[in-house]
Amino acid sequence: MLRQAADHLDWLVLGDSTLILDTGTTEPMVICDDRLEQVAAPHRTRLDSLRGGTPEHAEARREYVETLGTYRNRDGGFWVASTDPLAADQALAGTVPTEQVHAAAVLTDGAADAVNRYRLITWWQLLDVLTQDGPAALIRRVREAERSDPHGERWPRSKTHDDATAVNVMVHE
Repeated sequence: MLRQAADHLDWLVLGDSTLILDTGTTEPMVICDDRLEQVAAPHRTRLDSLRGGTPEHAEARREYVETLGTYRNRDGGFWVASTDPLAADQALAGTVPTEQVHAAAVLTDGAADAVNRYRLITWWQLLDVLTQDGPAALIRRVREAERSDPHGERWPRSKTHDDATAVNVMVHE
């Protein structure tokens, strides 16, 4: 989430979302809540070793999702507001002066996969795509990568397509 006040932006990141702030420096400020990924990594071995679309992969995914459920909204786990509004207290939050931010983007993990998983583009390039071509162009690139690897052999993942949402905001020019 991003909220603009008179002279500053307040941000809040929770769950599998990413916030990118173009502050005009060499690299954009990228804020993501990676607690889910940290918790999930040790439990992905079997899932990632199996070809997507197979009964074995489906069973491993079911077990993986069930296991992750035991870490949801718990200390030492990860937090999502969809199941517990009090999880917002566990969000990453901060404030930045509005004058320092030229643009901002808020992404779900599926849209951030253009950089994080598929390495199709850099964060700067992602901001450029959003500014020049819009969120649909970014999501189209992600979907093309997913379609090029439908069984997760190049890029192991729990499902063929993840939710992909992107919002781009020009803050200060």
